Amino acid sequence: MDNAPQPAPSDRGRLSALLRLWPFARPYRGLIALTFSAALLATLAQLAVPLLTAAVVDGPIAHDDPAGLIPLLGLALLFGVAEAALFFLRRWAMNRSSLRIERDLRDTLYHRLQRLPVAFHDRWGSGQLLSRATTDVSTIRRFVGFAAVFLAVNLITCVVVLVLLLVTYWPLGLTVLLTTVPLTFLGLRWEKRYNVQSRRVQDQQGELTTDVEEAVQGIRVVKSLGRSSLVFDRYDAKAAALRGMELEKVRTLALLWCIFELHPQATLAVILVGGAVAVNTGALTVGGLVGFVALFTVLLWPILSLGFLFAFAQETASACDRIGELLDEPITVTDRPGVRPAALGSPARLRFQDVGFRYPGSAEAVLDGIDLDIAPGETVALVGSTGSGKTTLTALAGRLYDVTAGRVTVDGVDVRDLPLSQLRSVVSVAFEDATLFSMSVRENLTLGRPGASDADVDEALRVAQADFVHDLPWGLATRIGEQGLSLSGGQRQRLALARAVLGRPSVLILDDPLSALDVHTEALVERALRDVLAGTTALVVAHRPSTVLLADRVALLSGGRITAVGRHSDLLAEVPEYRDLLAQESELAEVAS
Repeated sequence: MDNAPQPAPSDRGRLSALLRLWPFARPYRGLIALTFSAALLATLAQLAVPLLTAAVVDGPIAHDDPAGLIPLLGLALLFGVAEAALFFLRRWAMNRSSLRIERDLRDTLYHRLQRLPVAFHDRWGSGQLLSRATTDVSTIRRFVGFAAVFLAVNLITCVVVLVLLLVTYWPLGLTVLLTTVPLTFLGLRWEKRYNVQSRRVQDQQGELTTDVEEAVQGIRVVKSLGRSSLVFDRYDAKAAALRGMELEKVRTLALLWCIFELHPQATLAVILVGGAVAVNTGALTVGGLVGFVALFTVLLWPILSLGFLFAFAQETASACDRIGELLDEPITVTDRPGVRPAALGSPARLRFQDVGFRYPGSAEAVLDGIDLDIAPGETVALVGSTGSGKTTLTALAGRLYDVTAGRVTVDGVDVRDLPLSQLRSVVSVAFEDATLFSMSVRENLTLGRPGASDADVDEALRVAQADFVHDLPWGLATRIGEQGLSLSGGQRQRLALARAVLGRPSVLILDDPLSALDVHTEALVERALRDVLAGTTALVVAHRPSTVLLADRVALLSGGRITAVGRHSDLLAEVPEYRDLLAQESELAEVAS
């Protein structure tokens, strides 16, 4: 899976990663500018206090003029009120902009995940996708709302304060400036190490999320096999690895903080010694020294915070890279330019013409030279041994995958020349592994046909023998638990079948839809299903002989090729492979019953 830790980006790459946020920030640039302006003005307002302090010491105090204190104290109060008002304005604008950017980014990412092809989801772990859609998006929101603003504000504050220090007394100001050189060098060195460690932690968090999700979804299997300790040990090993990575990151961050904490304390000692000498020689007044020290203390927090803010910027760059991997992933199954809806019959003709398919990155073809023509209203059963490519073939009709050779047509139109919205309203699929969502029964049934009437829903439930839903606590309004685990396997499969037949699609694909049903229920479903199949074109993956009997013709798939097509009785008499395959399935069915 594409979830291995990535190398740390260069400074240019890190900047490029952060610039990926701009399209999401552009609509809110006014709020962002307001946030930045309010934060900068509030910070600069703090500089008035040191300057006023110097004026107080060298003015009213030095000249014993108590009346002169009043205007200066009033001015200090005014700056304090302005700072408080600007603080409120910054918080208001910051939250509005950052939360909106987070919403837009999350929506874009979720929409992208929905559009990415099934082949992409086959390669990626769900935990990696989940961590990007939650943890990484939240990291970006915190950076946009706080770190990015104060990274710029604090850098500007450092420059302004350094200029004021140079103006107040240039020898000491120059000393402060020179001490920032080794600070910058050491900070950049440790910052690169922190970036690598941060990316490793984020990737490992994705691995851990995958383990948690799999354990929760497979809790019944884990408990029934008594393997809770094994699953926990696997999780604990990854959690321990994550802890070690986090500790490495913490140690690096601690060193960064140590460097940025030591610098101002050592510099302050130099200022006090040098300032005392300057005052003694008359080069600097007492008020000037007090103001200089007060200005430098304003500089303390910007300097201390830069280590944290740069580290946060590194984490955000990694988060942007990780999300960018998803946004950059090509959408291979999409509408071709200029496609328009086509006039299709109901039922429609489904045809596979010299179809070949291989999975991305695989050298071996799963399907090769498939030719199969299903007439309107005809039902064809697809039979083959496990691994012969039956499920893959059925997935090509609705373009869950695109063919790598040949073409699939509906009423003579290549499925790639139809809008996906039309194709997937015409072709309906029921998978063997029934997937239900945490929503009401009715919402699950009408997922593909939101406008279905009550009569249509009742008819679909009748065909699938799923009338049990009326006995649920709130009938069709009953909310099914996640993955439908509150229902039995047969109940889930019947609801999935009802969802597929709802609305009588032009082409119906059934991937072994009755495998989880008991013999009695299967017979009832097959009896009702015959009416549906008579009015649609159907391709049915069949393992049981009883399911094969629903079909007008049977296609035998072997080794990725259609090796025989004909009526069930003819194949049974003339094709030994078909006969042996059905005999094996019958024996398995008898054992299971």
